[in-house]
Amino acid sequence: MKKRQLGKQGPWVSALGLGCMAMSEFYGPSDDKASESVILSALEQGLTLLDTADTYGAGHNERLIGKVLKTWTGEVFVATKFGIVRKPGEYARTICGKPEYVKQACEASLQRLNRETIDLYYAHRIDVSVPIEETVGAMAELVQAGKVRYIGLSEPAAETLRRAHAVHPITAVQTEYSLWTRDVEDHMLPVMRDLGVALVPYSPLGRGALTGKLSSQTIAQKGDFRSMLPRFSEKKLDANLSRSKVLFDLAGERKISPSQMALAWLLAKGPDIVPIPGTRRVEYLRENLSAADVVLSAEEIQTLDDAFTPGAIAGERYTPEGMAGVNK
Repeated sequence: MKKRQLGKQGPWVSALGLGCMAMSEFYGPSDDKASESVILSALEQGLTLLDTADTYGAGHNERLIGKVLKTWTGEVFVATKFGIVRKPGEYARTICGKPEYVKQACEASLQRLNRETIDLYYAHRIDVSVPIEETVGAMAELVQAGKVRYIGLSEPAAETLRRAHAVHPITAVQTEYSLWTRDVEDHMLPVMRDLGVALVPYSPLGRGALTGKLSSQTIAQKGDFRSMLPRFSEKKLDANLSRSKVLFDLAGERKISPSQMALAWLLAKGPDIVPIPGTRRVEYLRENLSAADVVLSAEEIQTLDDAFTPGAIAGERYTPEGMAGVNK
């Protein structure tokens, strides 16, 4: 597996990571045994970056990873997050970045992960009621105490990132980025590169829309939160999915999957980008990881750029409630 550096002064990790959220909730029923097999298979194939959060399944996702890592003796880099507070099974949330909560959440995550140190600790969303300097200051204290190695932010605004970075170096920013969602390119990415901060795109396959396997029937299953999202609504989904025909045709010409081409497009956007596609199936994991070896031509990249211009996908990424803490 090829590797990439997280930030100018950060660690080297696999060029693709594994987003583990769907193994606990949001995308319909999951199976722990199958999920454990996917995580272990990823590690055996050279993937080193596992991404989770305390809110995924009310701690279930961290415990799942912790269980697999009890028997893993090879290299691994675990990223987790704090700050989205939800009752188990409910989508409603509050955002908390209070310094005392930061430390409390870290201790709980360490216990669930069964680790002495969190490799990369993100503020999952930005608590606008707390100065970012205070939240990051508490995270910096965790680094000094040896509880955390590196710190990151998820969904910050550019100015928020600058203020945070002035308190303690930010290693990575996580935000949604794919052919379907290109908001980060204009305002955030230039600031990140100026500061030497890596970009870790989540939902790099457009929440399944870029795989060629998604339909309205797929998201109709119980527990799939995509049915709540504006761009996956009955009125918008078919039109949005139709934009993927260019991707599917290009992938067919190259004899690779649409997922591989979509991930290769992201990887081609810069060596400081480390996508974290999620999956619950070993065959899709292998397919995704092989995207690291796909090299697109400048013409192919331009064709995809033109087919998926920023803002071309109709509908917000989240509901208004889900946008809480997304610091525009």
